[in-house]
Amino acid sequence: MKKLFVLIFIMAGTLATFAQHDGGNGDPHEIRTFLGPNNSVGGYGALTMQYSQINNRDAFVFGARGGVLMGHMVAMGLSINGFFNDKHYDAINGNTHLAGGYGGFFFEPIIFPTYPVHVSFPVLIGGGGIGVMDSHESSWDNHFNSEASDAFMVIEPGIEVEMNITKFFRFCIGAHYRYTTDVQIDNPDYDVSEDILRGFMGGVTFKFGRF
Repeated sequence: MKKLFVLIFIMAGTLATFAQHDGGNGDPHEIRTFLGPNNSVGGYGALTMQYSQINNRDAFVFGARGGVLMGHMVAMGLSINGFFNDKHYDAINGNTHLAGGYGGFFFEPIIFPTYPVHVSFPVLIGGGGIGVMDSHESSWDNHFNSEASDAFMVIEPGIEVEMNITKFFRFCIGAHYRYTTDVQIDNPDYDVSEDILRGFMGGVTFKFGRF
């Protein structure tokens, strides 16, 4: 995940250099896309799908965010995410996995938004909760263990490479780092470290709106 994060930063620098050399051609206020011009401004809604590691197991993070755009350069709004990791079997608890969610306010500077490919730097600030899910009979019969749960605060900076596909659709590839306060799971049956949710994640974002 660290290599992915470094690679995206290199791509962002390359794109910024290209934009500086090419910025004198055409109308600087016209947003250029792969499939046509885009001069709209407004806001967007987005769906995200990301991969991460939680408790040394593969985890899936899915979410949505919606915001308003100001001058094409800055977006802000609300974001919400849910997550779960792979199930693990033990004789005491059966199939168990960690699941939870978090959300809050996000702020997103956008660099060179008029170009077909550009970068943005979304930052999420908020809170959430995590808990242990267990099932003894089937993979679909999950039970939340309230004794093995906790709340946390989170700040999640990221970098995304955006592609203006059409006037109303953008596709993004990005990397984020999730930093949370300590998580306390007060149950001797579950070995969960305090920094269990801290780490990198990467994935894709689909944005729909008026840009």
